[in-house]
Amino acid sequence: MLKRLALRDFVIVTSLEVEFTGGFAVLTGETGAGKSILIDALQLALGGRGDASAVREGAARAEISAEFEPLGPALLAWLDEAGFGIEEPLLLRRTVDAQGKSRAWINGSAATVAQLRELGERLVDIHGQHAWQSLTRPAAVRALLDGYAGIDPAPLATAWSAWRHALAALEAARSRGEEVERERERLTWQIGELDRLAPGTDEWATLNAEHQRLAHGQAILDAVQAALELTREAEDSASALTARAVDALAEVAAYDSTLASALEVLRDAQAQLDDAAHSLQAALRHTELEPERLAELDARLSAWLGLARRFRRSPEELPATRQAWRAELQALEAAADLEGLQRQADAARQRFLAEAAQVSAARRAAAPAWSAAITQAMQALGMAGGRFEIALPALETPQAHGLESVEFLVAGHAGSTPRPLAKVASGGELSRIALAVAVTACERRHAQGGSAATLIFDEVDAGVGGTVADTVGRLMRRLGQERQVLAVTHLAQVAACADQHLVVSKEAGAQGRTTSQLQPVEGEARVAELARMLGGGAHSPSGLAHAREMLASVENQVGAAAPVPSAPDRATHACSPPPAAPSGAPAPRPRRPSS
Repeated sequence: MLKRLALRDFVIVTSLEVEFTGGFAVLTGETGAGKSILIDALQLALGGRGDASAVREGAARAEISAEFEPLGPALLAWLDEAGFGIEEPLLLRRTVDAQGKSRAWINGSAATVAQLRELGERLVDIHGQHAWQSLTRPAAVRALLDGYAGIDPAPLATAWSAWRHALAALEAARSRGEEVERERERLTWQIGELDRLAPGTDEWATLNAEHQRLAHGQAILDAVQAALELTREAEDSASALTARAVDALAEVAAYDSTLASALEVLRDAQAQLDDAAHSLQAALRHTELEPERLAELDARLSAWLGLARRFRRSPEELPATRQAWRAELQALEAAADLEGLQRQADAARQRFLAEAAQVSAARRAAAPAWSAAITQAMQALGMAGGRFEIALPALETPQAHGLESVEFLVAGHAGSTPRPLAKVASGGELSRIALAVAVTACERRHAQGGSAATLIFDEVDAGVGGTVADTVGRLMRRLGQERQVLAVTHLAQVAACADQHLVVSKEAGAQGRTTSQLQPVEGEARVAELARMLGGGAHSPSGLAHAREMLASVENQVGAAAPVPSAPDRATHACSPPPAAPSGAPAPRPRRPSS
């Protein structure tokens, strides 16, 4: 869970650090004090979008850090696999400078924003104050149900994509039939021309080398004969002259030791000249003019050059061109195989339909249970007799998301027929239904072991008041029994249910700049804040008395097993125990004493 959040030079915050406890915490303050700044900062630390507007005016950069502990096995495994170490607490840090450049760290190691975002999704669930708007969007509604049902959308999306690609290939082959046939004929002819030549991979270089040798055969023979005569066969050849020099020095070398080295060099030269003469003689024996072979080489080289000019390639490229055209022809033949493409499309369709059938079954199984849970939550949120249903009308043709659409239907009161939510629910009802959807979905994910340990509600209770407000606080407190819950609220009834109460205030600082401050409140300070939220002012005797009564009611009800108060009594029984869990759902555990 979130243990600490620190801000520096963020928006209108100069420096702020807050320690969070477990359970249910609320963040309150006057309108415009900056209650949502903490949520914005946390979202930035969790990989949200950051730009220069996040930097406090006059500062060089904004910095946000967040600490989380303890960490579950799944988080530790993710950190270890990503190479960030598994020490606790987990520290996330993000900076944004005045030019909008952002940097991120996880446990002190540099990280990408994408890594922060992926990790953040495992740490925190955030529900914004306009969460109800998603209930009117088909894609969002479908995603909510799939999340509740534990459906992984990736396999269905992959199967759909494979089917669409197979259909596209089939349609392209049908529409390009004549064009493909012409291209096949062209490639077949070109490949046939190259097949008749059958150019080897290294043949061009070998042909040129042999042609050069045979084309200059007579010149080579003449040069070898001349070199042999000068080396050995002439009377004054190099070998004869060297031998005479050796004989002359050999007679006197015994009398002058300085001549020994010169004599040795001459003897070596004589031996090398003899070796050269043997090589020249061998060359004369093996060198032939071979006019017939030269003619063959001329014809072969001419064929290479002719095809190279025809196909506008260099001769060296002909072997690779031949292979490339063969591969292209093979691809065209496959593309022109309408029967094969039809079989592939049919198989891809069956794979998609099989995956979609599994998704449909999971949706049908989850929809009634979730509808019942939301309906029960609606009763406690001032919509007595109301009913929530999830409809799954079949589509005429399959879509990427499956074989049916997902619709949220609601009946506002007993006896009415459920109709599409966006058409019959008022703004206030939408807000309460969104809260019921969020709470039940989070409880479901927690029961499945797939939810984040920290849940944040940013003014999702907007539009709620009266006797419903204490039920909202009760729902928040119920969630806080299992995990950490942080709510930004303007309702005193919700704030009174919290285990930890934080107040945001706005102050005028140096040079007339406004800054936000945050303080935890307890005792009389908390009573005064609740009195302010009730509308009587922080020093109103009646407001203070009402606030004390609310807090006393909370203390009396914590851990109690009393039945849910009736609607007329709820105003004085804030945070009473939650209603019985729906059939099949885990019963709430007793609350620990408030800190």
